[in-house]
Amino acid sequence: MQRTPPPPAPRPDWAYFLDVDGTLIDIADTPDAVHVDAALLDLIARLHRASGGAVALVSGRAVADLQRRLGKLRLPLAGQHGLERRDAAGKLHLQRTLPASKRAIKAALAPALARHPGLLLEDKGLALALHYRLAPHLAAYAQRLMARLAAATGPGLELQRGKRVAELKPAGVDKGTAVTAYLAEAPFKDRRPVFIGDDLNDEHAFAEVNRRGGVSIKVGRGASCARCRLRDVAAVRTWLMAALEVGNEAPCFIAAK
Repeated sequence: MQRTPPPPAPRPDWAYFLDVDGTLIDIADTPDAVHVDAALLDLIARLHRASGGAVALVSGRAVADLQRRLGKLRLPLAGQHGLERRDAAGKLHLQRTLPASKRAIKAALAPALARHPGLLLEDKGLALALHYRLAPHLAAYAQRLMARLAAATGPGLELQRGKRVAELKPAGVDKGTAVTAYLAEAPFKDRRPVFIGDDLNDEHAFAEVNRRGGVSIKVGRGASCARCRLRDVAAVRTWLMAALEVGNEAPCFIAAK
C-alpha cells in the first residue's frame, strides 16, 4: 500500500460524499449479492443527522437500486456515476440519456455473453456495465470489447473502467460533476467536501474535492490522486463513527410508508 496518510479527524461542518460498493460495504461477486446491514443503515442515518443532512451517497448503482437497499432512510443519492442525482429536497435530476444505440450495443454483446458464462451484463438504465468478477481471466478481453463498442458508437459515449467491470456511459458526467452540483445546493453549500471511494470511477470526485481544498480518501490499495487513505470498509466505518462523537444530531428524513 502506498504511504498515503490517514484522513484527519472528521468534523460535523463538513459535507460527506460516500461511494457504496467497496467503501461502505464489501464488494460481492455480483451486484445483487451485496448485503447492506442494519449497522450501516444506522451509521448513515446518524451521520446524516449529525452533519445537518450534508451526506450523499455517490455510486455507480442506479438511484432506485440504492433506495431499495436503504429502505425507509431517505437522503441525497447520486447514481450511475452522476447520471442521475436526487437532491436534498427529493428532486431527481437526469443529466444524460444513453444513446439510441443501446439496443445495438446489447445485441453486439450477446455472442460474448453466450460464449463466456462468467461475464455479466448489467443494464442500469443510463449505462451498461460488463462485469467479469466471476471470470477475472477475461479482464483484457472485456475491456477491449467495451472500448471497441464505445469507439464505434461515437463521441457521445465513453468507457468507464472499474474493479473487474467495464462500463459504457454517456460522456461528460461523472462523480466529480455530481459533487459539484451538490456543493451548489443546501445543505452542502459552503461546507468542506469529503469524498470516500475505492475505485477508478471515484478519481473524478477525488480530483474535484482536491481542487476545492477538501478531504479525498482512497479505500484500499492502488494508485490514486486521493490525498488520504483508509485500509478497508471496516476502517471507513470506524472513521465515520468518529464524526458522530463531535456532531449534534438533527432530524433525519424518513420516508413514510
